[in-house]
Amino acid sequence: MLLSRKPNHADRDGRAEQDNVTAPSAAGIPAPSRQSLRGLDWFIFFLADVQTGFGPFIAVYLTTQKWTQVEIGLVLSIGGIVALIGQMPGGAIIDAAKSERLVAALAIATIGACALAYAAMPIFPVVVAAATLHAAASCVLGPAIAAISLGLVGPLAIGERLGRNARFASLGNGVAAAVMGTAGYLLSSRSVFLVTFLLAIPTLIALSRIREHEVDIARCHGEMPREAADRGDTNIWHLIRQRPLIVFALSVLLLQLANAAMMPLMASAVTARSAQWATVLVAFCIVVPQAIVALLSPTVGRKAQAWGRRPLLLIGFGALTIRGLLFATVRDPYLLVAVQVFDGLTAAVFAVMIPLIVADVAFGSGHFNLAQGIVGTAIGIGASLSTALGGYVSDKFGNATAFIGLSGVAATGLLLILFVMPETRRTA
Repeated sequence: MLLSRKPNHADRDGRAEQDNVTAPSAAGIPAPSRQSLRGLDWFIFFLADVQTGFGPFIAVYLTTQKWTQVEIGLVLSIGGIVALIGQMPGGAIIDAAKSERLVAALAIATIGACALAYAAMPIFPVVVAAATLHAAASCVLGPAIAAISLGLVGPLAIGERLGRNARFASLGNGVAAAVMGTAGYLLSSRSVFLVTFLLAIPTLIALSRIREHEVDIARCHGEMPREAADRGDTNIWHLIRQRPLIVFALSVLLLQLANAAMMPLMASAVTARSAQWATVLVAFCIVVPQAIVALLSPTVGRKAQAWGRRPLLLIGFGALTIRGLLFATVRDPYLLVAVQVFDGLTAAVFAVMIPLIVADVAFGSGHFNLAQGIVGTAIGIGASLSTALGGYVSDKFGNATAFIGLSGVAATGLLLILFVMPETRRTA
């Protein structure tokens, strides 16, 4: 895309505060209205609230309903498998959609119905169906959010927008965990799913505040502008063969392979060392990274355009490597909470960089969301392998060895970025 200059932050922010789109930006992209931008903020916030209800609360609720651990594990596994194999089809659906808002609304309505099914009929066939539908709906929501964001602000402002998205998602996760935990304690574990169902309503209202005509469909799919002389190669095989996409997918697979097992292993270590305070310490270990993500994500989005993508990727992998080494050596369970600062740094970087780099690589292909699905599949494979391998090494050789091994995987990802991954930043 040929653009005249980089958009000035102050100019763009000033335009964003206007309620109506009145003039095109310097890049030739109309500035989205304040209503649409705020609608996207609150949509992400409430969607994070809704998704939080399907986290650890499922296992707690089904246990209270006299389910066996085998049955609970089977349901969770089915959901995980559907979520993994649905990544690329979910991205392809968003690329084919004429309205990302409509697809997102249908997915949210489906998730709300699934939450109501959990609360109303916690029997095996119903719960399995709900888990399957929830996983399938979630596969389109991630790409839909990134697509709507790209369609609203365009490729040069997407880094800063993704940083803002990550902030509101983190805030939503934190608030929802507190609200649902309180509801489960004061009322019952069933109430968590009733709250989840009710939260789908403000989520849909916030989505409706995003003005349809401001979401450019071509930009949502990563297409070149209609007036561009070179519309780019839209062949799917051309996209899949791109070296930056392959290298980046491999790097995020290593990221999840190193990262996913660290928190469960650390929670086990904390419980062994301080059983009385284990629940509180683990809760803090979850809250600290969320707070850091909320604090740093917008800065990451801005720096990604100023510094480029690779320096931030190196920072993210470096923080993960250090975290693994500290988990292997720190014995004080209270200091482990401080180590989670590095988890927050890694999470803040990759919450922004994953969709941002995919947008860079898929630009002009018309398959931005399919590319998100490819990377999402790599993330799912890495996370699935991590918990199994990490648990095996921990059982055979101890937690310290497992953490050092996970740190080594993170260091491998760092070297891959340093020596193989090209810079993907697009400039005016």
